[in-house]
Amino acid sequence: MITAENITKKIGSKTILKGIDLHIAKGEFITVFGPNGAGKSTLLKILAILMKPSGGTLTINGFNTNNEVVKVRGQIGVISHQTLLYDSLTAYENLEFYGRMYGVDNLRERIFDVLQEVGLEYAFNDPVRTFSRGMQQRLAIARATIHQPEILFLDEPYTGLDQQAIEILNSVLHKFNIKDRTVFMITHNFEQGLDLSDKVLIISKGRIVYERKAAGLMPHEMKDVYINTVGGKV
Repeated sequence: MITAENITKKIGSKTILKGIDLHIAKGEFITVFGPNGAGKSTLLKILAILMKPSGGTLTINGFNTNNEVVKVRGQIGVISHQTLLYDSLTAYENLEFYGRMYGVDNLRERIFDVLQEVGLEYAFNDPVRTFSRGMQQRLAIARATIHQPEILFLDEPYTGLDQQAIEILNSVLHKFNIKDRTVFMITHNFEQGLDLSDKVLIISKGRIVYERKAAGLMPHEMKDVYINTVGGKV
């Protein structure tokens, strides 16, 4: 599904990514750990076609991202620190906007399906500016999945979520992944990351420094590996 070869990224005189090689199979759930400034979010933006690499090649679902960007973007959903929602629009209107942009069939039905999945069907007609941070993040999940993308990218999605919202997010991710769709997630939460993922990576100083299957790996073991690999405290 995703093949990245020798991906580099330079901003000015600083090298953010230093030759990333990554192969992600269809339906695989990848969780990425690493310290702040390691290059995790930069890698996610490049994989999600939100930023161009300085070097290397990237293929997504058979498409070369250098010359087939439009075809790739329709297969991707992104959840980041920014919700990408319009405050003055209602929850329904936000999803209607994105649904039309992606050409979603049976849009009204699909909107209410995703609102129910994230527990916001009761607030469909409320302006987003009246939503709490947790509600906005839940609506962002609906926004990112309304077109049922093949790949979902998440950059620290648990930030600012209460326990109910965390459970909703985990449920959405589980349903998404069992439909043989691919997930690439950045998080600092070892427990949540290991519970959901097939494979874990650690990125440090612009390189992948650790990679293994998540099966059988306990959170405390992952924490020890993390500290031994990147140094310092979590």
